[in-house]
Amino acid sequence: MAGNLREKAARLPMKPGVYIMKDGRGEVIYVGKAARLKNRVSSYFVGSHNAKTAAMVSKISDFDVIIAASEFEALVLENSLIKRHMPKYNILLKDDKGYPFIRLDIKSEYPRFTVVSKKADDGAMYFGPFGGRSVSFSAIDAVSKALKLPTCSRKFPRDIGKERPCLNHHLGTCRAYCLKDASHGEYMQSIGEAVMIFEGRTDALIKKLSDDMRAAADGMRFELAAEIRDRIRAIEALKTRQRVLAQRLADTDIVGFYRGEAKSCFVVLHYIGGDLLGKDYELTDDPIESDAETVEALVRQYYCLESASVPRLICLPTEIDGAEALGRFLTEKAGRTVEFAVPQRGEKLKLVRSAAENAREEVLRATTGDERRTKTAQWLEKTLGLPKTPVRIEAFDISNTGASNIVAGMTVFSNGKPLKRDYRKFTIKSTETPDDYMSMVEAVSRRFERYLSGDEKFAELPDILLIDGGSAHANAAKRAIDKIGVSVPVFGMVKDDRHRTRALVTSSGAEIGIDAVPSVFAFIGRIQEETHRFAVEFHHAAHKKSAYASELTKIPGIGEKRRAELIRAFGSVKNIRTAEISDLERVLTKPAAAAVWNYYHGGESEGEGQ
Repeated sequence: MAGNLREKAARLPMKPGVYIMKDGRGEVIYVGKAARLKNRVSSYFVGSHNAKTAAMVSKISDFDVIIAASEFEALVLENSLIKRHMPKYNILLKDDKGYPFIRLDIKSEYPRFTVVSKKADDGAMYFGPFGGRSVSFSAIDAVSKALKLPTCSRKFPRDIGKERPCLNHHLGTCRAYCLKDASHGEYMQSIGEAVMIFEGRTDALIKKLSDDMRAAADGMRFELAAEIRDRIRAIEALKTRQRVLAQRLADTDIVGFYRGEAKSCFVVLHYIGGDLLGKDYELTDDPIESDAETVEALVRQYYCLESASVPRLICLPTEIDGAEALGRFLTEKAGRTVEFAVPQRGEKLKLVRSAAENAREEVLRATTGDERRTKTAQWLEKTLGLPKTPVRIEAFDISNTGASNIVAGMTVFSNGKPLKRDYRKFTIKSTETPDDYMSMVEAVSRRFERYLSGDEKFAELPDILLIDGGSAHANAAKRAIDKIGVSVPVFGMVKDDRHRTRALVTSSGAEIGIDAVPSVFAFIGRIQEETHRFAVEFHHAAHKKSAYASELTKIPGIGEKRRAELIRAFGSVKNIRTAEISDLERVLTKPAAAAVWNYYHGGESEGEGQ
């Protein structure tokens, strides 16, 4: 069990969120938050722990996660879930009673944010309620630091000018309003900005500050512009948004859907009283062509269950045909109006996208690499009309510079992965002109002739042959194979204007689009790029070797015949360059050997006559 959980944790994203540990009966025993879910959850299943943690880990049978937009949101969500589930191993964290509010006494000269248990009719501003006192204090602390408001115990205006600024000022998280010359106007401006954040109007605040920053820059007040820029960045980092702080989502479900390569996922995020309190999801192994049809079927199945709780509003990622009839049915079931909405803008649209992101992460964790590769291969079999699911794919590309050093590269992919030990190189000999078609015919012919001759390096036939180029290139390869008498399906890889493979093409010119299937598009593109890389690298190596070898003919007394003898004897120009005069004389006459040695060493050789 521990091994399975460790593997599941290893597939989590490096994103903020909340994790929910469950025992063998499916009961929640612990809820935690993390800045990076993968690292935090994985840590439970490796190494040693203290007695309490070890006891909790020993009871974990499974876990769920909810992706959050930020650590700030994860903090709020964690406490909401603890409040809802009362997990056994979170008992020491429940230090709050009831759902507190954040209070701002706007009648005070220097108003401060505090945490109270309930609202009062006292003219103060109240925000919330929030999931717990710790959440409320953390929210005040985060907003105050972002806006550089004081969080110390000093009282204003009583303590202004009495002491030096505390450590918070030196850490850059407070403007030191305790100084005598500190601006009261700036303090109240920051309080106003904090109010906008707690009210969920962060976007409007950022727009206002952006306008102020541009005005400061236009007025050549660059220091002020930089200060406002830093404040904008700090506010954006909070990512509080309305999905956590506002109360506009009372009794609302947000539906998300993601269709993966091998699996799909349907997610429902439950919002009550403005708080995200949970997530349900359903995985299916067989993706359905229409997302709208899938969402409709899953929504109908989910909310028509006897045990299902029906909210007042259900936000969907796409329009569904049966929304009106289903809405009437759910209205009768719930005894109140139930509405569907497909958000087009604003906060609810962001939440639908968040639900889709949660669905995507569930699919990625649940889908193994082998499953993705299998689905891709099955698509190729069905769409290309292959006799069987392709396992071995070979690909060819030609590389040359003008008429010199024409080469071909052959790559091999087996079960979706490059099989580099089976890569092969071909130096083209049938043409001295840059004729890609003739070169392709030679390379493909030599490959399959080696198969027929029993060469063990070419013993396995491919299920598909892919040619870098259009139908003419594919046709050239097919003619070569047909002439030899081997039966292998051949397709060309057609590139778009950005040199990416956009389609496969038959030897007769029929195109098969692949850009609508992301996994296939990525896979074929990877083959094309790898084959091109392999061929080009071989061409560069051959060209370099040829250039070095031709250098020998510049030496007096060394013609093509002696150059070939030297290369045959020493293997490379580098070995010839470092050879002793005595070694050169074993291959050449003494005068020729001396000429070679002098060419590389810039002087006369030692020996007779000196």
